[in-house]
Order: sequence, then structure tokens, then C-alpha cells
Amino acid sequence: MGLDEDALDYHRRDPPGKVAIETTKPTSTQRDLSLAYSPGVAAPCRAIADDPTDAYTYTSKGNLVGMVSNGSAVLGLGDIGAQASKPVIEGKGVLLKRFADIDVFDFELDTDDPDAIVEAVSLTEPSFGGIHVEDIKAPECFDIEERLRERMSIPVYHDDQHGTAIVSGAALLNAVDIVDKELENLEVTFAGAGASAIATADFYVSLGVPRENVTLVDSEGIVTTARADAGEVNDYKAAFAQDRPAGDLADAMDGADVFVGLAVGDLVDGDMVRSMAENPVVFAMANPTPEIGYHEARDARDDTVIAATGRSDFPNQVNNVLCFPFIFRGALDVRATEINEEMKVAAARALADLARQDVPDAVAKAYGDEPLQYGPEYLIPKALDPRVLFQVAPAVAEAAVESGVARLDRDLDAYVEELEARLGKDREMMRIVLNKAKTDPKRVALAEGTNAKTIRAASQMVEEGIARPVLLGDREVIERRVADLGLDFDPEIVDPAAADRLDAYADHLYEARRRKGITRVEAEDLVRTDTDYFGSVMVAMGDADALLTGLTHHYPSALRPPLQIVGTAEDAEYAAGVYMLTFKNRVIFVADTTVNQDPGAAELAEIGRHTGELARRFNVDPRAAFLSYSNFGSVDNAGTRKPRRAAEMLREDPEVDFPVDGEMQADTAVVEDILEGTYDFADLEEPANVLIFPNLEAGNIGYKLLQRLGGADAIGPMLVGMDKPVHVLQRGDEVKDIVNLAGVAVVDAQERDGGA
Repeated sequence: MGLDEDALDYHRRDPPGKVAIETTKPTSTQRDLSLAYSPGVAAPCRAIADDPTDAYTYTSKGNLVGMVSNGSAVLGLGDIGAQASKPVIEGKGVLLKRFADIDVFDFELDTDDPDAIVEAVSLTEPSFGGIHVEDIKAPECFDIEERLRERMSIPVYHDDQHGTAIVSGAALLNAVDIVDKELENLEVTFAGAGASAIATADFYVSLGVPRENVTLVDSEGIVTTARADAGEVNDYKAAFAQDRPAGDLADAMDGADVFVGLAVGDLVDGDMVRSMAENPVVFAMANPTPEIGYHEARDARDDTVIAATGRSDFPNQVNNVLCFPFIFRGALDVRATEINEEMKVAAARALADLARQDVPDAVAKAYGDEPLQYGPEYLIPKALDPRVLFQVAPAVAEAAVESGVARLDRDLDAYVEELEARLGKDREMMRIVLNKAKTDPKRVALAEGTNAKTIRAASQMVEEGIARPVLLGDREVIERRVADLGLDFDPEIVDPAAADRLDAYADHLYEARRRKGITRVEAEDLVRTDTDYFGSVMVAMGDADALLTGLTHHYPSALRPPLQIVGTAEDAEYAAGVYMLTFKNRVIFVADTTVNQDPGAAELAEIGRHTGELARRFNVDPRAAFLSYSNFGSVDNAGTRKPRRAAEMLREDPEVDFPVDGEMQADTAVVEDILEGTYDFADLEEPANVLIFPNLEAGNIGYKLLQRLGGADAIGPMLVGMDKPVHVLQRGDEVKDIVNLAGVAVVDAQERDGGA
């Protein structure tokens, strides 16, 4: 099946199209309906009549964008008309929802009359928080956007003009940084003089390129003052007319520092690239065929050629999706009256800055595990990088406030957390812990200090201020890898082979294990050569507050040294592994998932207590359920009596002040109707958020099913019950997992110190 047939099948699948409306409030009872419509709806109507700004409080206006087109300039298809453009405009709405959680109504206008479009769109202002104009031909699009901005007091944005400008502007900022040139000295040549090219040229001027250094080339050649004076070009082109001889694109590119292609494919050859200035920048962005191929441009000369295209199969794709969802997100969230130049510049600078930061493993995996590191082949972030939302939107919001077009001010730190929560409940929950960690960062020993992921995680811990990481391992190897990774980071390194306290550590290990098969010589060898043992002793002796290990080991072998040396807490006989599973509107903690194969009732009770304590570190009030295939004695045998007895023991514990019940089936534990209906005697008045499984097999199977089939995001495993904060990673964990567990370990250490 070819691509066209695949696309047709995708769009016609029931229900047809790509968008739908869903309700955001309960509608299951008569009372729900009376609140949603008559008679309850009268109250918000009266409030809005008295104060129109209450529309943002009582309706979806503040998160709703109108996507409008007449289909006169659909990318790659031309003037196909309003009706035929609907799949494209729906698709643009999908991108707003997918990347920035913005709701969209698309409406296609069957007219080529700019006056009619302006009149129709401006009349919709009460419905929308913003207007996105799309696929309207030039030069009418300039006039339509300008007039709509004048008539409407909500943001109006034409992506065909500004999207490529902003994203390529971010690429330009980084390109000139890499080749060590200054914006004010650049000579820039544009192939194409349509809406996108002119808007991009204008934007480069806003970034600092002198207008007199920008040359436009249209189908008739260089846009000169002679052509402008003769009335051969429109006013928008005339703004860039240069007092220079007539010529073609090859003439315009001779000696230029930057080429920007927004025209048609195969306009440029290697000789034209070779004629450019030293270390040129070539942005060939015509789609689907660029003005010159990426590799052809790079191979045209021996010095550095920084190239970008609009294609996803080459590095440095200039993709508008990096821009418009996040500009609208920031504009909507401060109720901006417009999207101005300051907001667009802020977006470009935020994108440029993000490209200079370490790239999450999940992003690299999404792009085939290709290396992504700031440089000639990585100028701008990837479209699937989730950090774009909470880097660009706050920058746009802040620029709107500072430039005076915002109706609301926002606390930027709180706003970033709000945006992170839009990406998933796991981010919201981890932000609670990471914020606590920042109040008093602790020393965290990282046993696998030579590992690139560990080093990158340590860099992020320092940058975010959540911990004081200590990398354990060969100093020369670590320093070399820090340099190879391009990190601006001076880590604390402890090389066990050259450590000042090696003898003291060997003595400590020998004292702890001498009656368990370890000699003094073996103890010294272990702390010198095995960073798990060295790190465990380091924590046990108070030279570090917490330990993370396990990234390159099997879980049992990584856990063994901490259990032998650090051991369990005074009030604990057992350690256990806990995962936090986050769903869209729910968080649950599940245990034991990694340590105890077949715990007894006393072990289960203790695991339940420690898991409840862990939940409180995430500001979650625990409600614990001990799971079984039986409900409150419906089956009576040794297997069901174990969780039943564990629940009784935990309820009898004077230090436990949260509700506990069991044994019960999993659906009984988490479904409110079952608890309140069939088992209204249960001690749980609300569904459980701490689930204790009867054994390791059930726990491990259960959490993985919830993660894979239930769509849960998993954070962990978090080790509870240890005498000091120790966490064992899973092999293959990503950098963010290491950072998250470091945050959990720091908060654990704070609580043990009586702090945060």
C-alpha cells in the first residue's frame, strides 16, 4: 500500500477526519446536565454579561484557537480551495493540541475576497482566545493579518509568514555562534520573495541583521531600487530593494555569508555555494525538494558549511511545529492582545538556547538514537523534544508581559511547573520532589561515574540545583568524557584507586563483613576496584548523603553491596522496591516490585508503612490496600490470610495514621463505586493510592501491565526501608530517571536530617 492510500485510509477511518469535541465536565447525572445547560448555565452567562473577561473563567475561550484558511496557498498543492484544504487545517489543529494542549476549531472560508475574510474572522472574536491564519496566498495574506490584528484584541498569527522566520532565526543565531560571525556583519541572500521569505527577512532584521545587508531574489532576479522605482515589485518586496546592479541568484550569492532558500527546488549548485564567503550558512528550505541538497551543500567546499533544510531526513530540519504551538501557548496563558515582534524574538532565542543544552535520551531514541549534540548538525531542537513547551512558552509569555500586551502577569517558575504538568502527571509529581530537593541539596554518590548517562545526569543535577553529585571512578576517564560530551560542567570526582580515605573505607568494610567471609586484603581490593562497595561505604560513613547505582548492573548484584554495608533502617527489617505510576488524573504507588520474592505478613505490613511514607514525600496522602484474589474473606486459605493479616498489623501500628484495608481484589481497591456500594464497610472511603502486592511476581507483573496497557508513566524503582538513602536504577534507565531518583534520594536525606 502506497503513502497516498495509507493517508486516505488514515483519514477515512471511523470517525472520519482527525479532530473531535469532548466534554470536560461530568455529564452522567441529571444534576450534571442541569449545571451544564438549563437552568445552571444562566449563572455564568450573567457573569460574563456583567464582566466580559469572565469568559476566560467560565468558558473554553482561553484555550481555544480558531484555525482559518481559504485554501488559496496550500503547501505543495497550491490553490485547491477552502473545502479541499480542510484536512490540512484540521492537521494544523492536531499539532496545536498534540504539542501544546490547545483546543482548535477550524473553519474554512469559501472566498478569495480579503475584505470578506477579515469581516468573517473578526466577527468570531467572542469565541476564541486566538486566531491562526493558514495557507492564504501572498500578498493578500499580509493585508489580512495586518487588518485582523488592528480589529481584534486577541492574538492573530499567520504561520506561513512567521513560523519559518522564527525557527530559521533560531538556527541562524546558533549558526553564527558556531562559525564565529556577528549578525550585524552578515550579508544575507534570499531566493524567493513570497510571504515566508519576506517575513523571514524582516525577522532577521529584528534579530540584528542590517536591512541593507539583505538581498531578495525573485523570479525576475535581484530586487533592486531600480525595479522598485519602476513599480515592478510590490511594497513588501520594495522594503528590501537594494541599490545594486541587476543580476540573478548566482550574482546575489557571490560573497554572501548566508543563503536562505524559500523558493523552489534545485535552484542552487555547488559552484554557487563555493562563491559564498568563508564558512557559509545555507538554509535551503523549499519542500519537498530543497534549492540544493543537504549533502551537496556540505560537500561543495572544504571549510565549514552549515546547512539546513525543511526535510526531516536530514539534520537541522526547519519545522514550524517548533514554533506556533508554543507561541500560542504563551500568548494564551497571559491573555495577550497580540503576538508582537518581541514575543517572536523571544521564541527564537529560547529555541536557540535549548539546542545548546543536553538532549534527553528519549528524544535521541525517537530519532533512531542518532547523536544529538550542539554543533553544525544540531542547530535547533527536534520537534519531539518535550522541553520546547516549557522553554519557549514561558519566554513568549514573559516577552508579552514586558512589552505591555499581556492582560495577566505570571509567576514564571509556577508557570513552568504548570506547563510540565500538561506533559503528564509524572512531571507534576516529580516537580514537587525536585522543588523540595532544591531547598537543601545533598551529596549524592554516583557509583557508575564513568558512564556517559551518569555524567550527563550529574550535570543536570548541578544545573537544576537539586543535588551535589559525586562521580565515582577513574578521574581521567570521567574528565575526558565530560569534554567529549561538550558539557560546561566541572564535576566533583572521587577516584577510589587514589582516594585519601581508602584505608578507612577498607577498615569499615572489613569490620562489617569480616565474619561473613571477607578478609582485610579483600576488603581493600573491593573498595579500590568496585564503586558499588566504595559508594556504599562512603554513604555508611557519612561522606555522602545518598547513593545511586545499578545503571549497568543486574538489579540483585547492584543491590547486594548497599544491603551488606548500609543495611536496613532501625525500624525496618526489609527493603522493598516501589514504583510510582502516574495516569492522567491519578497517582498510585505499587510495592514490592523488585526485591522480596515471597514476603510474609509482617514483611508486607512493613512494606506498606514505608510505601505510605514515600507517598508523603510527593505530597500524596496515602490510602493503602493489600491486594489478593479475595475480597474481605470471600476465600479463606493461607494465601489470602497473609495480606489480610498484614492489613490488620498495619492498622494496629500506632505510628500509622493513614487508612489501610485488605485483603481485596485490585478493582475493589481502585473503583469508588465498588468500595462505596458492595463494600461500604471498608476502611477506605476513597480508592486506594498505595497498592501492596502479595509477592514479587504479582507486583512486577502488575506494574508492568499498568504501565504498558494502562498507559501509566512509571517512576522508580524507589528503594524504601534502607538505613540511608540508596536507590538502584534499572539497566537502560535514561538520564531523566537518574535525575529523578537523585531528587527522591535528596528529599529522603533531608527528612532524615529533620529538614525539608
